[in-house]
Amino acid sequence: MENSTPGTMSLEEIKALLTAKFGEDVVVGEEIGGLQPALLIAPERIGEVCLELRDNPATYFDFLSSLTGVDYGVTAGRFGVVYHLASIPFQTQLTLKISKEHGRDLTTLPHFPSITSVYGAADWHEREAFELIGIYFEGHPDLRKLLLPDDWEGYPLRKDYHNAEYYKGIKID
Repeated sequence: MENSTPGTMSLEEIKALLTAKFGEDVVVGEEIGGLQPALLIAPERIGEVCLELRDNPATYFDFLSSLTGVDYGVTAGRFGVVYHLASIPFQTQLTLKISKEHGRDLTTLPHFPSITSVYGAADWHEREAFELIGIYFEGHPDLRKLLLPDDWEGYPLRKDYHNAEYYKGIKID
């Protein structure tokens, strides 16, 4: 690393740290044009990347402030997860994204590794993404619904979701 002090690492320095530790294939891309630059991580590596970023004294991203499931649309055929990490002592933030191609069939859900073993806050975030978008988190200790009734069908935040006309005899507007 260049002469970085803890917590002041640039996106490029964090990328270099991750590729040095895990190899070139761990970071599959970057998004640097928007308001929140992001590193695109190989989906199957997200747990070990988060663990490294949390435990490394140069980064210390000790807080998962948000985890959001994403449906990139019917024609894109892609689902993903966006992670917003924060380092409270270093007062800095980092966005990580994972995604994969996946069809719209509701019998086989897109799946990604759970990060609940790294960040306890991921528990409820992952459950919400599972319930509303239909993303399955492998290794999650209790992947059940939070907001909708247990017998709710479908995933309301998917781009192709259509509301039922009635639920238990009550008209839905």
